[in-house]
Amino acid sequence: MSDRNNSDYYNFDNYDESIDSREYRRRQPDRRNNRNTTMNGRPPYNKRRPSKRRMRARTRNRIIMVATGVLAITLVIVLLVLMIRSCNPGGSSTNASTETKPAETTTTVAATKSANAAPVNSDKLAIDNFIPANPTDNNASGYIANAIYVWNNQAFELFGGSEDTVEGYVDMVNDLSGKLTGMNVYSMIIPNHTEMGLPARLKDSGDAPTTSQADNIKTAYAAMDKSKVTPINAYNYLSEHCNDYIYFKSDHHWTGLGSYYAYTAFADTLGMPKLALEDCTEGTIDGFTGSLYNYAEGIDTDTVHYWQFPYSVTMDITDDYGNTQTYDSPYFEGEEGGSLAYGVFIFGDNPLTVMKSSSDKATAGRKIAVIKESYGNAFVPYLTCNYEEVHVCDLRSFRDASSVDFPTYCRNNGITDVLFLNGVMSANNADHFDSIEAMFN
Repeated sequence: MSDRNNSDYYNFDNYDESIDSREYRRRQPDRRNNRNTTMNGRPPYNKRRPSKRRMRARTRNRIIMVATGVLAITLVIVLLVLMIRSCNPGGSSTNASTETKPAETTTTVAATKSANAAPVNSDKLAIDNFIPANPTDNNASGYIANAIYVWNNQAFELFGGSEDTVEGYVDMVNDLSGKLTGMNVYSMIIPNHTEMGLPARLKDSGDAPTTSQADNIKTAYAAMDKSKVTPINAYNYLSEHCNDYIYFKSDHHWTGLGSYYAYTAFADTLGMPKLALEDCTEGTIDGFTGSLYNYAEGIDTDTVHYWQFPYSVTMDITDDYGNTQTYDSPYFEGEEGGSLAYGVFIFGDNPLTVMKSSSDKATAGRKIAVIKESYGNAFVPYLTCNYEEVHVCDLRSFRDASSVDFPTYCRNNGITDVLFLNGVMSANNADHFDSIEAMFN
């Protein structure tokens, strides 16, 4: 504990160091009031005028003293410059200000840059540069079944959004971000399996009728008010790994691995050190039959992968009735195969989930609130690497469990960052816009 917290500590900040306050001024009033009187009351003696030789000697001595002093000062300055340069070998052309500034109440994107973060390819993060996915194509044919497309025993949810359908989402995010004063606001729109897993020949030929999610997300990001919200380009990170197991075959969600790559896009955008999966303990659940499994015959089942972290995480879940339960993991390790296996991630969809982390990479006092639908479930656990607290607010049911609106909730809980995290289907669905807006009212 600092001595400044001790009641016996002398407060030098209030110490009056002005000359008039010094004790010797009080004890020696005659030196101030009568400069012709010595301390013992006798008048000063009359000094004899020195000879010319003594004056020349005195002048020479003074010149030597002044020259010596100038040389000493010069040497000190040179030494200080060398010391500063040795401490900062890269040098800087920016002049440091000596003005004392008040502490910032929020953390900006620039302030989150970490010396431990690896260099990032800025082209991959650019919100106007979307790299097309190039999935492996065995030239097999596919077919439409019950509004999904089936190819290579995988089910794909077709996308029909447009600039008009995503415009409402952009307007909403721009408007609501303005109500989150003092917080850093981010937006991530997630493409689905059709965009990353179907070959271009099937989409371009019209065999799999779907519109470009890249164009849709790019349009949304271009229209977002950058003074209020920072878009996150996770598209290129997923495209880069399109041949990995980043989406389920039988379900409309992404996998734990796919959401991890999106997390790395988020961390790179903010300059945060990233969680390494090799430092985690992998768990698996076999036999997952997802939301699209029964839409057609012959669709493969899935394996759900999740990663326990090398640090502890507690999780409080609040249900629709306001009841809260505490768990010691963000994963429901008791989950089994079947149609509900995606529920391993944060125990499924709940109105409010709060995770508290002991990660040594987490910035002290930094807390994030995530507005999400079910796509966010697999993503949010990774944020515990960088945030002390992660507040997960399901857009469909948050107001059922919260007695206050979302901005008030954020202020009451010291939230520093807010992330709008939604799949591309939700970002083009007016019903979801209404649900998110209801969180703010």
